[in-house]
Amino acid sequence: MDTENSYNQALDYLYSFVDYSLKHSSELAKADFNLDRMFALMDLLGNPQNQVPIIHVAGTKGKGSTSALCAAALQAAGYTVGLYTSPHLLDYCERIQINGAPISHEQLVELVAEIKPAVLRVPFLTTFEITTALAFLAFAKYGANAAVFEVGLGGRLDATNIVTPKVSVITSLSYDHTAVLGDTLTLIAGEKAGIIKQGVPVVSSPQKDESLAVLERVAKLKNAALTLVGRDVKFELVESSLEGQTFNVQRLTFRVPLLGSHQIENAATAYAALKASGIPISDEQIQKGFSLVKWSARFEVARRDPPVIFDSAHNQDSFEKLRETLDAYFPDKKVYLIFGASEDKNILAMFAALKPKIQKIIITRADHPRALEVDQIQQLANQAGAESEAVTPVKSALARALELSSKDGSIVLSAGSMFVTAEVMSAWKNNK
Repeated sequence: MDTENSYNQALDYLYSFVDYSLKHSSELAKADFNLDRMFALMDLLGNPQNQVPIIHVAGTKGKGSTSALCAAALQAAGYTVGLYTSPHLLDYCERIQINGAPISHEQLVELVAEIKPAVLRVPFLTTFEITTALAFLAFAKYGANAAVFEVGLGGRLDATNIVTPKVSVITSLSYDHTAVLGDTLTLIAGEKAGIIKQGVPVVSSPQKDESLAVLERVAKLKNAALTLVGRDVKFELVESSLEGQTFNVQRLTFRVPLLGSHQIENAATAYAALKASGIPISDEQIQKGFSLVKWSARFEVARRDPPVIFDSAHNQDSFEKLRETLDAYFPDKKVYLIFGASEDKNILAMFAALKPKIQKIIITRADHPRALEVDQIQQLANQAGAESEAVTPVKSALARALELSSKDGSIVLSAGSMFVTAEVMSAWKNNK
């Protein structure tokens, strides 16, 4: 059987389990999240999660970028680095990377075959739990000697939270997945702080007072030394352009290709995490790694004139940061926003955050069971006082936005849902 057939069968197998990323928020809120299944599964696999030093990253926003920055620095230091993130954009294997490259389809097939007997012995496993176990297995099997794991949802009961990491990292906290994590920053911070382990150092991005109070309390309880970026680790922007950003952290100068002031915060957090981890790495190696980092769909400028930008903003806080970034790099341009979202998002708040930049919203729907219908989003656009039109499928929405942009030079921007942005990126790639 050829590799692609085997790969598709492996994906069918993974998706045959409960996949909460495809479930509605009401079902997600009732989900039985606990770590017992993961511990049982990993025990059957020989506990590969204990074989590699790990940096563990939770947060509402910035956790993917911070994870990618940590992994790039470790790779520059000569480590063979595993990076586990979710969701993927275009290919499932993007979730499990070694030295910046997704594992091959052949390797995923091999790993799935290896894990099946153990999975049979643990009832009620989910797709995410099995995929997380595949990542631990992959990094042990393919020679990783350092790894970075991004939390999927929350922290306390997330499948990744079976590790005793070298450092626990908590990036910027804001409102998201409130049906599961709670509707106050105190509750959300409590879930995220669940990754803090006894005696393991913890690094936090700058936080609102309400969140910080929780992190400080849990860190003290766990005897975990807390480093707060912005207070204990100072950072400042030096220069920013579409080529990248130069900034100082603790009087050292760094450069990243990632755009937006929030990425400076993420880089400072990654630097502090690497230093707190105790994994041997020099400042020069971190500087080199940061300068080479790649992380798709984070204010990714695919074309400059007229601009086409792919972004992963999907809550109010990230839309506010997106508007700030647009103001910084394209102060005089409006946007045609290609927008779709899942049903549990505060869409009105997202539109309000970006409204000063919006020329028109091109509302569309990703091929995803949690995606909200276009007519419901259009009602919200009307409430927000934003001009809109509905265009499906996503590739037609991109074509429409490009057509409008060609007439007035406005920005084509995809944001609101990773699933929509993934489909926009795929359509853009196929049209080039």
